[in-house]
Amino acid sequence: MSYLMESMTVEEVREALGHTRTAILPVGGVEQHGYHLPLTTDVYNAYEIARRVAPLVGCLVAPPVTYSFSGGELPGTLDISPQVFSLMLMDIMRSLAHLGVENIVVLMGHGGTESMRAARDAADMFLRRGPHYRKAKVAVVLFADLSPSAQRAFREGDYHSGYLETSLMLYWHPELVRDRSKWAVDSPELRERLRKDPDSYLVKRKPVDHPMVWPVAEQDPDIRVGVMGEPERSDPEFGRKVTEECVEALVELIKKMETAPEEGR
Repeated sequence: MSYLMESMTVEEVREALGHTRTAILPVGGVEQHGYHLPLTTDVYNAYEIARRVAPLVGCLVAPPVTYSFSGGELPGTLDISPQVFSLMLMDIMRSLAHLGVENIVVLMGHGGTESMRAARDAADMFLRRGPHYRKAKVAVVLFADLSPSAQRAFREGDYHSGYLETSLMLYWHPELVRDRSKWAVDSPELRERLRKDPDSYLVKRKPVDHPMVWPVAEQDPDIRVGVMGEPERSDPEFGRKVTEECVEALVELIKKMETAPEEGR
């Protein structure tokens, strides 16, 4: 059995909680993904894996969180501040725990530095500030960390809208991937810099030359496309392989969480 909460009734949720105490919370974002992928690519990164895992372990899948923090400024990017994002995740965890969920997997489809930090802070504060929920176990998982193939792509500097994410979308929803004439990239120099350091999309300047004055950060105006990788290398079979690795690893993690002994908790 699997339970997609977005289409369930209160009666069905009550019944499901008689079979499972585990929930996956898919988390994405709304941000530019080049000229060839949809703005909600990161939502699919989490949701498509979650809905494949659910029938294998019989767990709940919460409706996905579609907004987070990108930091980019290209058209289409819709941000909420990391602080608000963290509080929102903490409240969702609290609501799930209040239902009786004991194992919560926050599955991150967006791996931005600020959003990952905010999600981990949310898990930390949820457990520390809710002593009556300490029976709960929380995992914050970036989808790509579940797949050796995805990790290899990261090591090659393929971070954003490159062959990893394009391959996944070609496997899940090829109808949402624009034709190859739209597979544009920024200049070779800029592309190489972003492959070496994905956070270098920010340009920082100090209005006052003093160590106590905080720098102002803004997106490099030379970035027009925002691809950090090589979409031209994409292949739906690679997307299938990454998906299968993610599903297998997440099933294993959930089983460990569900069978962990009570002692020490």
